[in-house]
Amino acid sequence: MKENQIKKMVMAAMCVALGIILPMAFHTIQNAGSIFLPMHIPVLICGLLCGWQYGLLCGILAPVLSSLLTGMPPAAILPAMLSELAVYGSITGVCMYGIQTEKQIVKIYSSLIAAMIAGRIVSGILKALIFNVGEYSFQIFITSSFLTGIPGILIQLIFIPVLVIALQKAGITERKEGV
Repeated sequence: MKENQIKKMVMAAMCVALGIILPMAFHTIQNAGSIFLPMHIPVLICGLLCGWQYGLLCGILAPVLSSLLTGMPPAAILPAMLSELAVYGSITGVCMYGIQTEKQIVKIYSSLIAAMIAGRIVSGILKALIFNVGEYSFQIFITSSFLTGIPGILIQLIFIPVLVIALQKAGITERKEGV
């Protein structure tokens, strides 16, 4: 096994662990999970640093293990959240390695924004058609997917790029320029 693959596996495992620990810390405050979106952060980071396969796996394992170990997210919310996070992890990885530009910051922001929009759309569609049929509206989608989570979205857009660049400079994962 190559050294880079081992680094990616370790980073992905750490992101899954953070996907369990961060929500526990935030859930000490009422509604902090839906406001600050703590489980999204490690999944997005995993996809950006490790690629779509690891990001997808992190997006599946983090909510499932967190639900089993801590009860968060609750079983009723788990399928939609798992779908959303799986999309986040995979889309960030696909975009990060598929966007052709020399500027790393452009790749990171483009990947983040594309994943955040795609994940929310997938989650909204699944809630409307499968998980919350008849109870879900466009207004609920906008409120729950965007308005309530504005602080979390801002945290993601401010801190994730800084953290990803710092981890890349530290040699935690390879920095892929224009690949």
